Amino acid sequence: MRIRTPAAALLAAGLLGASLAACGQEARGGSRYEPDTGKGATVGLAMPTKASERWIADGANMAEQFEKAGYKTDLQYGDNKVENQIAQLENMITKGRALLVVAAVDGSALTEVLRRAHDAGIPVISYDRLILGTGNVDYYASFDNERVGRLQARYIVGKLRLGRPGKGGDTHSIELFAGSPDDNNTKYFWNGAMKVLRPYFDSGELVVRSEQTRLAQATTLRWDGGTAQKRMDDLLSKNYGSARLDAVLSPYDGISIGVISALKSAGYGTEGHPLPVVTGQDAELASVKSIIRGEQTQTVFKDTRALAARTVAMGDALLNDKKVAVNNTTDYDNGVKTVPAYLLDPVSVDRSNTRLLVDEGYFTAGQLR
Repeated sequence: MRIRTPAAALLAAGLLGASLAACGQEARGGSRYEPDTGKGATVGLAMPTKASERWIADGANMAEQFEKAGYKTDLQYGDNKVENQIAQLENMITKGRALLVVAAVDGSALTEVLRRAHDAGIPVISYDRLILGTGNVDYYASFDNERVGRLQARYIVGKLRLGRPGKGGDTHSIELFAGSPDDNNTKYFWNGAMKVLRPYFDSGELVVRSEQTRLAQATTLRWDGGTAQKRMDDLLSKNYGSARLDAVLSPYDGISIGVISALKSAGYGTEGHPLPVVTGQDAELASVKSIIRGEQTQTVFKDTRALAARTVAMGDALLNDKKVAVNNTTDYDNGVKTVPAYLLDPVSVDRSNTRLLVDEGYFTAGQLR
């Protein structure tokens, strides 16, 4: 284990430059402070919010697994406020955390604080959401986010039986929702879905009555379900007076819950006027129960325990000067560099296979009753 004097103390004593010279380390463009590494070091975990059960689980899973691997952890939640997360990261840097794992509130707002992390010799793993506009991010751990969008769109295509022989040119209506505009994953989910749906728009089998077909028109700030509900209310009142809505592309379970609330208020959800197909993501408990009840139709399961395990393996390798395993070195350009990544595969879940979540130990059978 390397012995380290806190950077703040070195600065106060006017000794930081001498310490750097003594280290003789070159990393990412120049000499820098060398952090404490190896077992027993403290890892900073910066998660965006506790408003989503998914992020609570991510933080808890990583903290547990890093601690089992022999590290201490400093877990913080930013309450979906950029300024909170920046302050938390600054505090982690000041306290000399050996590694930062960051799920950004706003992926483009961390350039300056990550420069400070770089100057303090602290490596950074971008977790689930790619951090943008900085070279000071070392690795990226996530799911195949474009595949998430493809799974959602393919589910819609299958449920509406699009492109099937003998359909006679039937037209189905769909409305499109997207994630937060400040989350880089939003474009991957959207692009994956559009690659699947575009041929059906072109053929006329799918129609967006609102004509809100551009990503910028469909985004939902901070992935907020209430915001999605208000937008769905507006779309229904302006475009679906006597017309039926057949499907909603929703990128996330929290958005899906808001969408379904609006649909129910407009009279959907009865035997004579059933709910449209509504997709989702993250297999949150409330949405899985909604799927079992026959309300939300589908979600995409991303096992955050597996993502936590992968992130811990990457962090452990970084802190012990070992090779970090990655499986994608070409696709995740953050505007300054292409960040080497490890991507996991998501799984589509609907009413027919919710048992998978019990079999995998993600939920108990009792939780899904």
